[in-house]
Amino acid sequence: MSKTHEIKAQSRKDEGKGASRRLRHASFVPAVVYGGDQAPQSIQIEHNTILLAAKNEWFFSSVLDLNVDGKVQKVLVRDWQKHPFKQLMMHMDFLRVNEKEAIRVSVPLHFLNKEKSAAAKTSGVVISHNLTEVEITCLPKDLPEAIELDLADLKPGDIIHLSQLKLPKNVELVAAHGGEGHDIAVVTANTVQEEAEEAPADEAAPAAAPAAAAPAKKDDKK
Repeated sequence: MSKTHEIKAQSRKDEGKGASRRLRHASFVPAVVYGGDQAPQSIQIEHNTILLAAKNEWFFSSVLDLNVDGKVQKVLVRDWQKHPFKQLMMHMDFLRVNEKEAIRVSVPLHFLNKEKSAAAKTSGVVISHNLTEVEITCLPKDLPEAIELDLADLKPGDIIHLSQLKLPKNVELVAAHGGEGHDIAVVTANTVQEEAEEAPADEAAPAAAPAAAAPAKKDDKK
């Protein structure tokens, strides 16, 4: 089970683009909480709170305790908008979570002990992480912050597929319900064969003799 992470917020009544601009100028992030059996709720969160939380993986892949005016509700981050080039969060959407219903969440993959593997110690082998996160389904209480994959036994030529991931108890892969063709490679250890053969040097072509200058025409004298 993942750790508990609380985000404090305040309810707000002002809505619209003008109100959102005023909030951002005051160092707040406008946000909306929706889902469940309740109406959408407009809230505001201190920007520094969001900026610090967003630096962690758990902020985007964990069930959060959203504390709005002292009342806590379980939510997931469902959408966010960042400034194109500034370190500013412009808007956020949170989805209410029913603790008795399964959720679908993308969680990060953590690759362990790669440097200890035979593949990493073999010259000419490239280890590729084809996926950095996977979508899982589980009850909120069973949601892991990440899925760990131990690469200590990885050998040159090995391929680790989705079906080989060791999942926590009561956690399933969404891709597992998609039928054939969804058991894609997560990690590959491919040997790169360098072409030792060098192209033969081109024989130097003899320099073409300069074309003889055409003799100048002489005026016919009659």
